[in-house]
Amino acid sequence: MRFLSKLAASFIVMLMALPAFAELPQNVPQDKAFGFQPAVTEVARQIQVFHNLWLMPIITMIMVLVTLLLLYIFIKFNRKANPEPMRFSHNSLIEVIWTLIPVLILIVIAVPSFRLLYLEDEIPEADMTIKAIGVQWYWDYEYTDPAGDPAKTLSYSSIMLDAEEAKAAGKPRLLGVDNPLVVPVGKTVRVIVTASDVLHAFAVPAFGVKIDAVPGRLNETWFKVDEPGIYYGQCSELCGSRHAYMPIEVHVMPQADYDAWFAKTQAEYAAYHALDGAKLASAK
Repeated sequence: MRFLSKLAASFIVMLMALPAFAELPQNVPQDKAFGFQPAVTEVARQIQVFHNLWLMPIITMIMVLVTLLLLYIFIKFNRKANPEPMRFSHNSLIEVIWTLIPVLILIVIAVPSFRLLYLEDEIPEADMTIKAIGVQWYWDYEYTDPAGDPAKTLSYSSIMLDAEEAKAAGKPRLLGVDNPLVVPVGKTVRVIVTASDVLHAFAVPAFGVKIDAVPGRLNETWFKVDEPGIYYGQCSELCGSRHAYMPIEVHVMPQADYDAWFAKTQAEYAAYHALDGAKLASAK
């Protein structure tokens, strides 16, 4: 009984704490936080609904039922209460029940699960396409244009800042980068993910996005962020000694601010390339 009371108390505390999670800032992971980061895409919201309203109640009920059955067996069939052991071998009705009930539970879970998988997999018509390339240990981003217009293309690397650089920039340690991924708010962004060396994974929890980056293969995912802000993710596939230092920083801006950033960044990189070209020509 003491175990059951502690279990019930823990569950009640967890439920009482759930509303507080929504009050956390949406853009920065919290130390020792419990639960999901607040969702800013429809996919992330559906993932949390599926987890909180379907999976958690079902697995909680299963845990409670199994715990009660074990306690009943410990009390009813221990050596003291039954010095002479039972000699039956099976019970056909019980075997049918414990086979059919899990099957029915899995069918109930499968319906919203498949719906969510199709939502993640069916990429709607994209407003823009970005290629994310995992490299040991940073990310390369390429903004592509279906028509091949060079005025709408851009590529750069995104490398984690060290502790002092992150502090000076006002960014979280181990998550801030020098050149973040930048996208406009309210636009459907198609992300093509691959890797240049070993397995990586592109993951941003607030977007409900997590997909493997495999050398020689192109995987696709998408997101459409509802609220401007700065969001963080990380490589989520063990990729070497500096796997923990391969963060993802995404800035979501209003369209006008994004257009200004894109034009400015493209001009800066064009100037760098021109300077490098001049240095190379003079060296020859």
